[in-house]
Amino acid sequence: MTDYSEEQRNELEALESIYPDSFTVLSEKPTTFTITVTSEAGENDETVQTTLKFTYREKYPDETPLYEIVSQENLDDNDVTDIIKLLEQQADENLGMVMIFTLVSAVQEKLNEIVDQIRTRREEEKKQKEREAEEEEKQRFHGTPVTIENFLNWKAKFDAELLEIKRKKMKEEEQAGKNKLSGKQLFEMDHNLDTSDIQFLEE
Repeated sequence: MTDYSEEQRNELEALESIYPDSFTVLSEKPTTFTITVTSEAGENDETVQTTLKFTYREKYPDETPLYEIVSQENLDDNDVTDIIKLLEQQADENLGMVMIFTLVSAVQEKLNEIVDQIRTRREEEKKQKEREAEEEEKQRFHGTPVTIENFLNWKAKFDAELLEIKRKKMKEEEQAGKNKLSGKQLFEMDHNLDTSDIQFLEE
């Protein structure tokens, strides 16, 4: 007959020596403990992390342990769902053997994959932004291609603007013309004007 408590005790001791910094026993009966799993550092030393809580059932390892994610960092909901599915699958595959180390190792691998995906996604976004910036630059450099249609539209606008400028100028000249004296009128008003050019030349 299997001595479940002996197997459980031995596994706990082994786990404590494998994960000295991240292993915490929460209770003795039932045996409940947490292990914090951290990915390898990604870009900018970013990591993803999760704390798994395990509880031994009476007949573990012939029964799967209870497990849940009690906390996580930098994981989205899909990642959490994937990790739970992974634990389920690994627990079923390893039934009858002590399996916590196997489960934790599988989660560790998964977290490393997630970090790689985040890095890949960031690189993709960066490349995408660069491509968009290049496109924008090209557009600015090339401007709008000229077609007969848009040239005629531009010319009509341009002609209308020219006409408007001419009209304004004529109006201004008309206005100024009303107040402007002719040469004869100027001479009649100021007799010095007929000699002013000679004086200017002499100077």
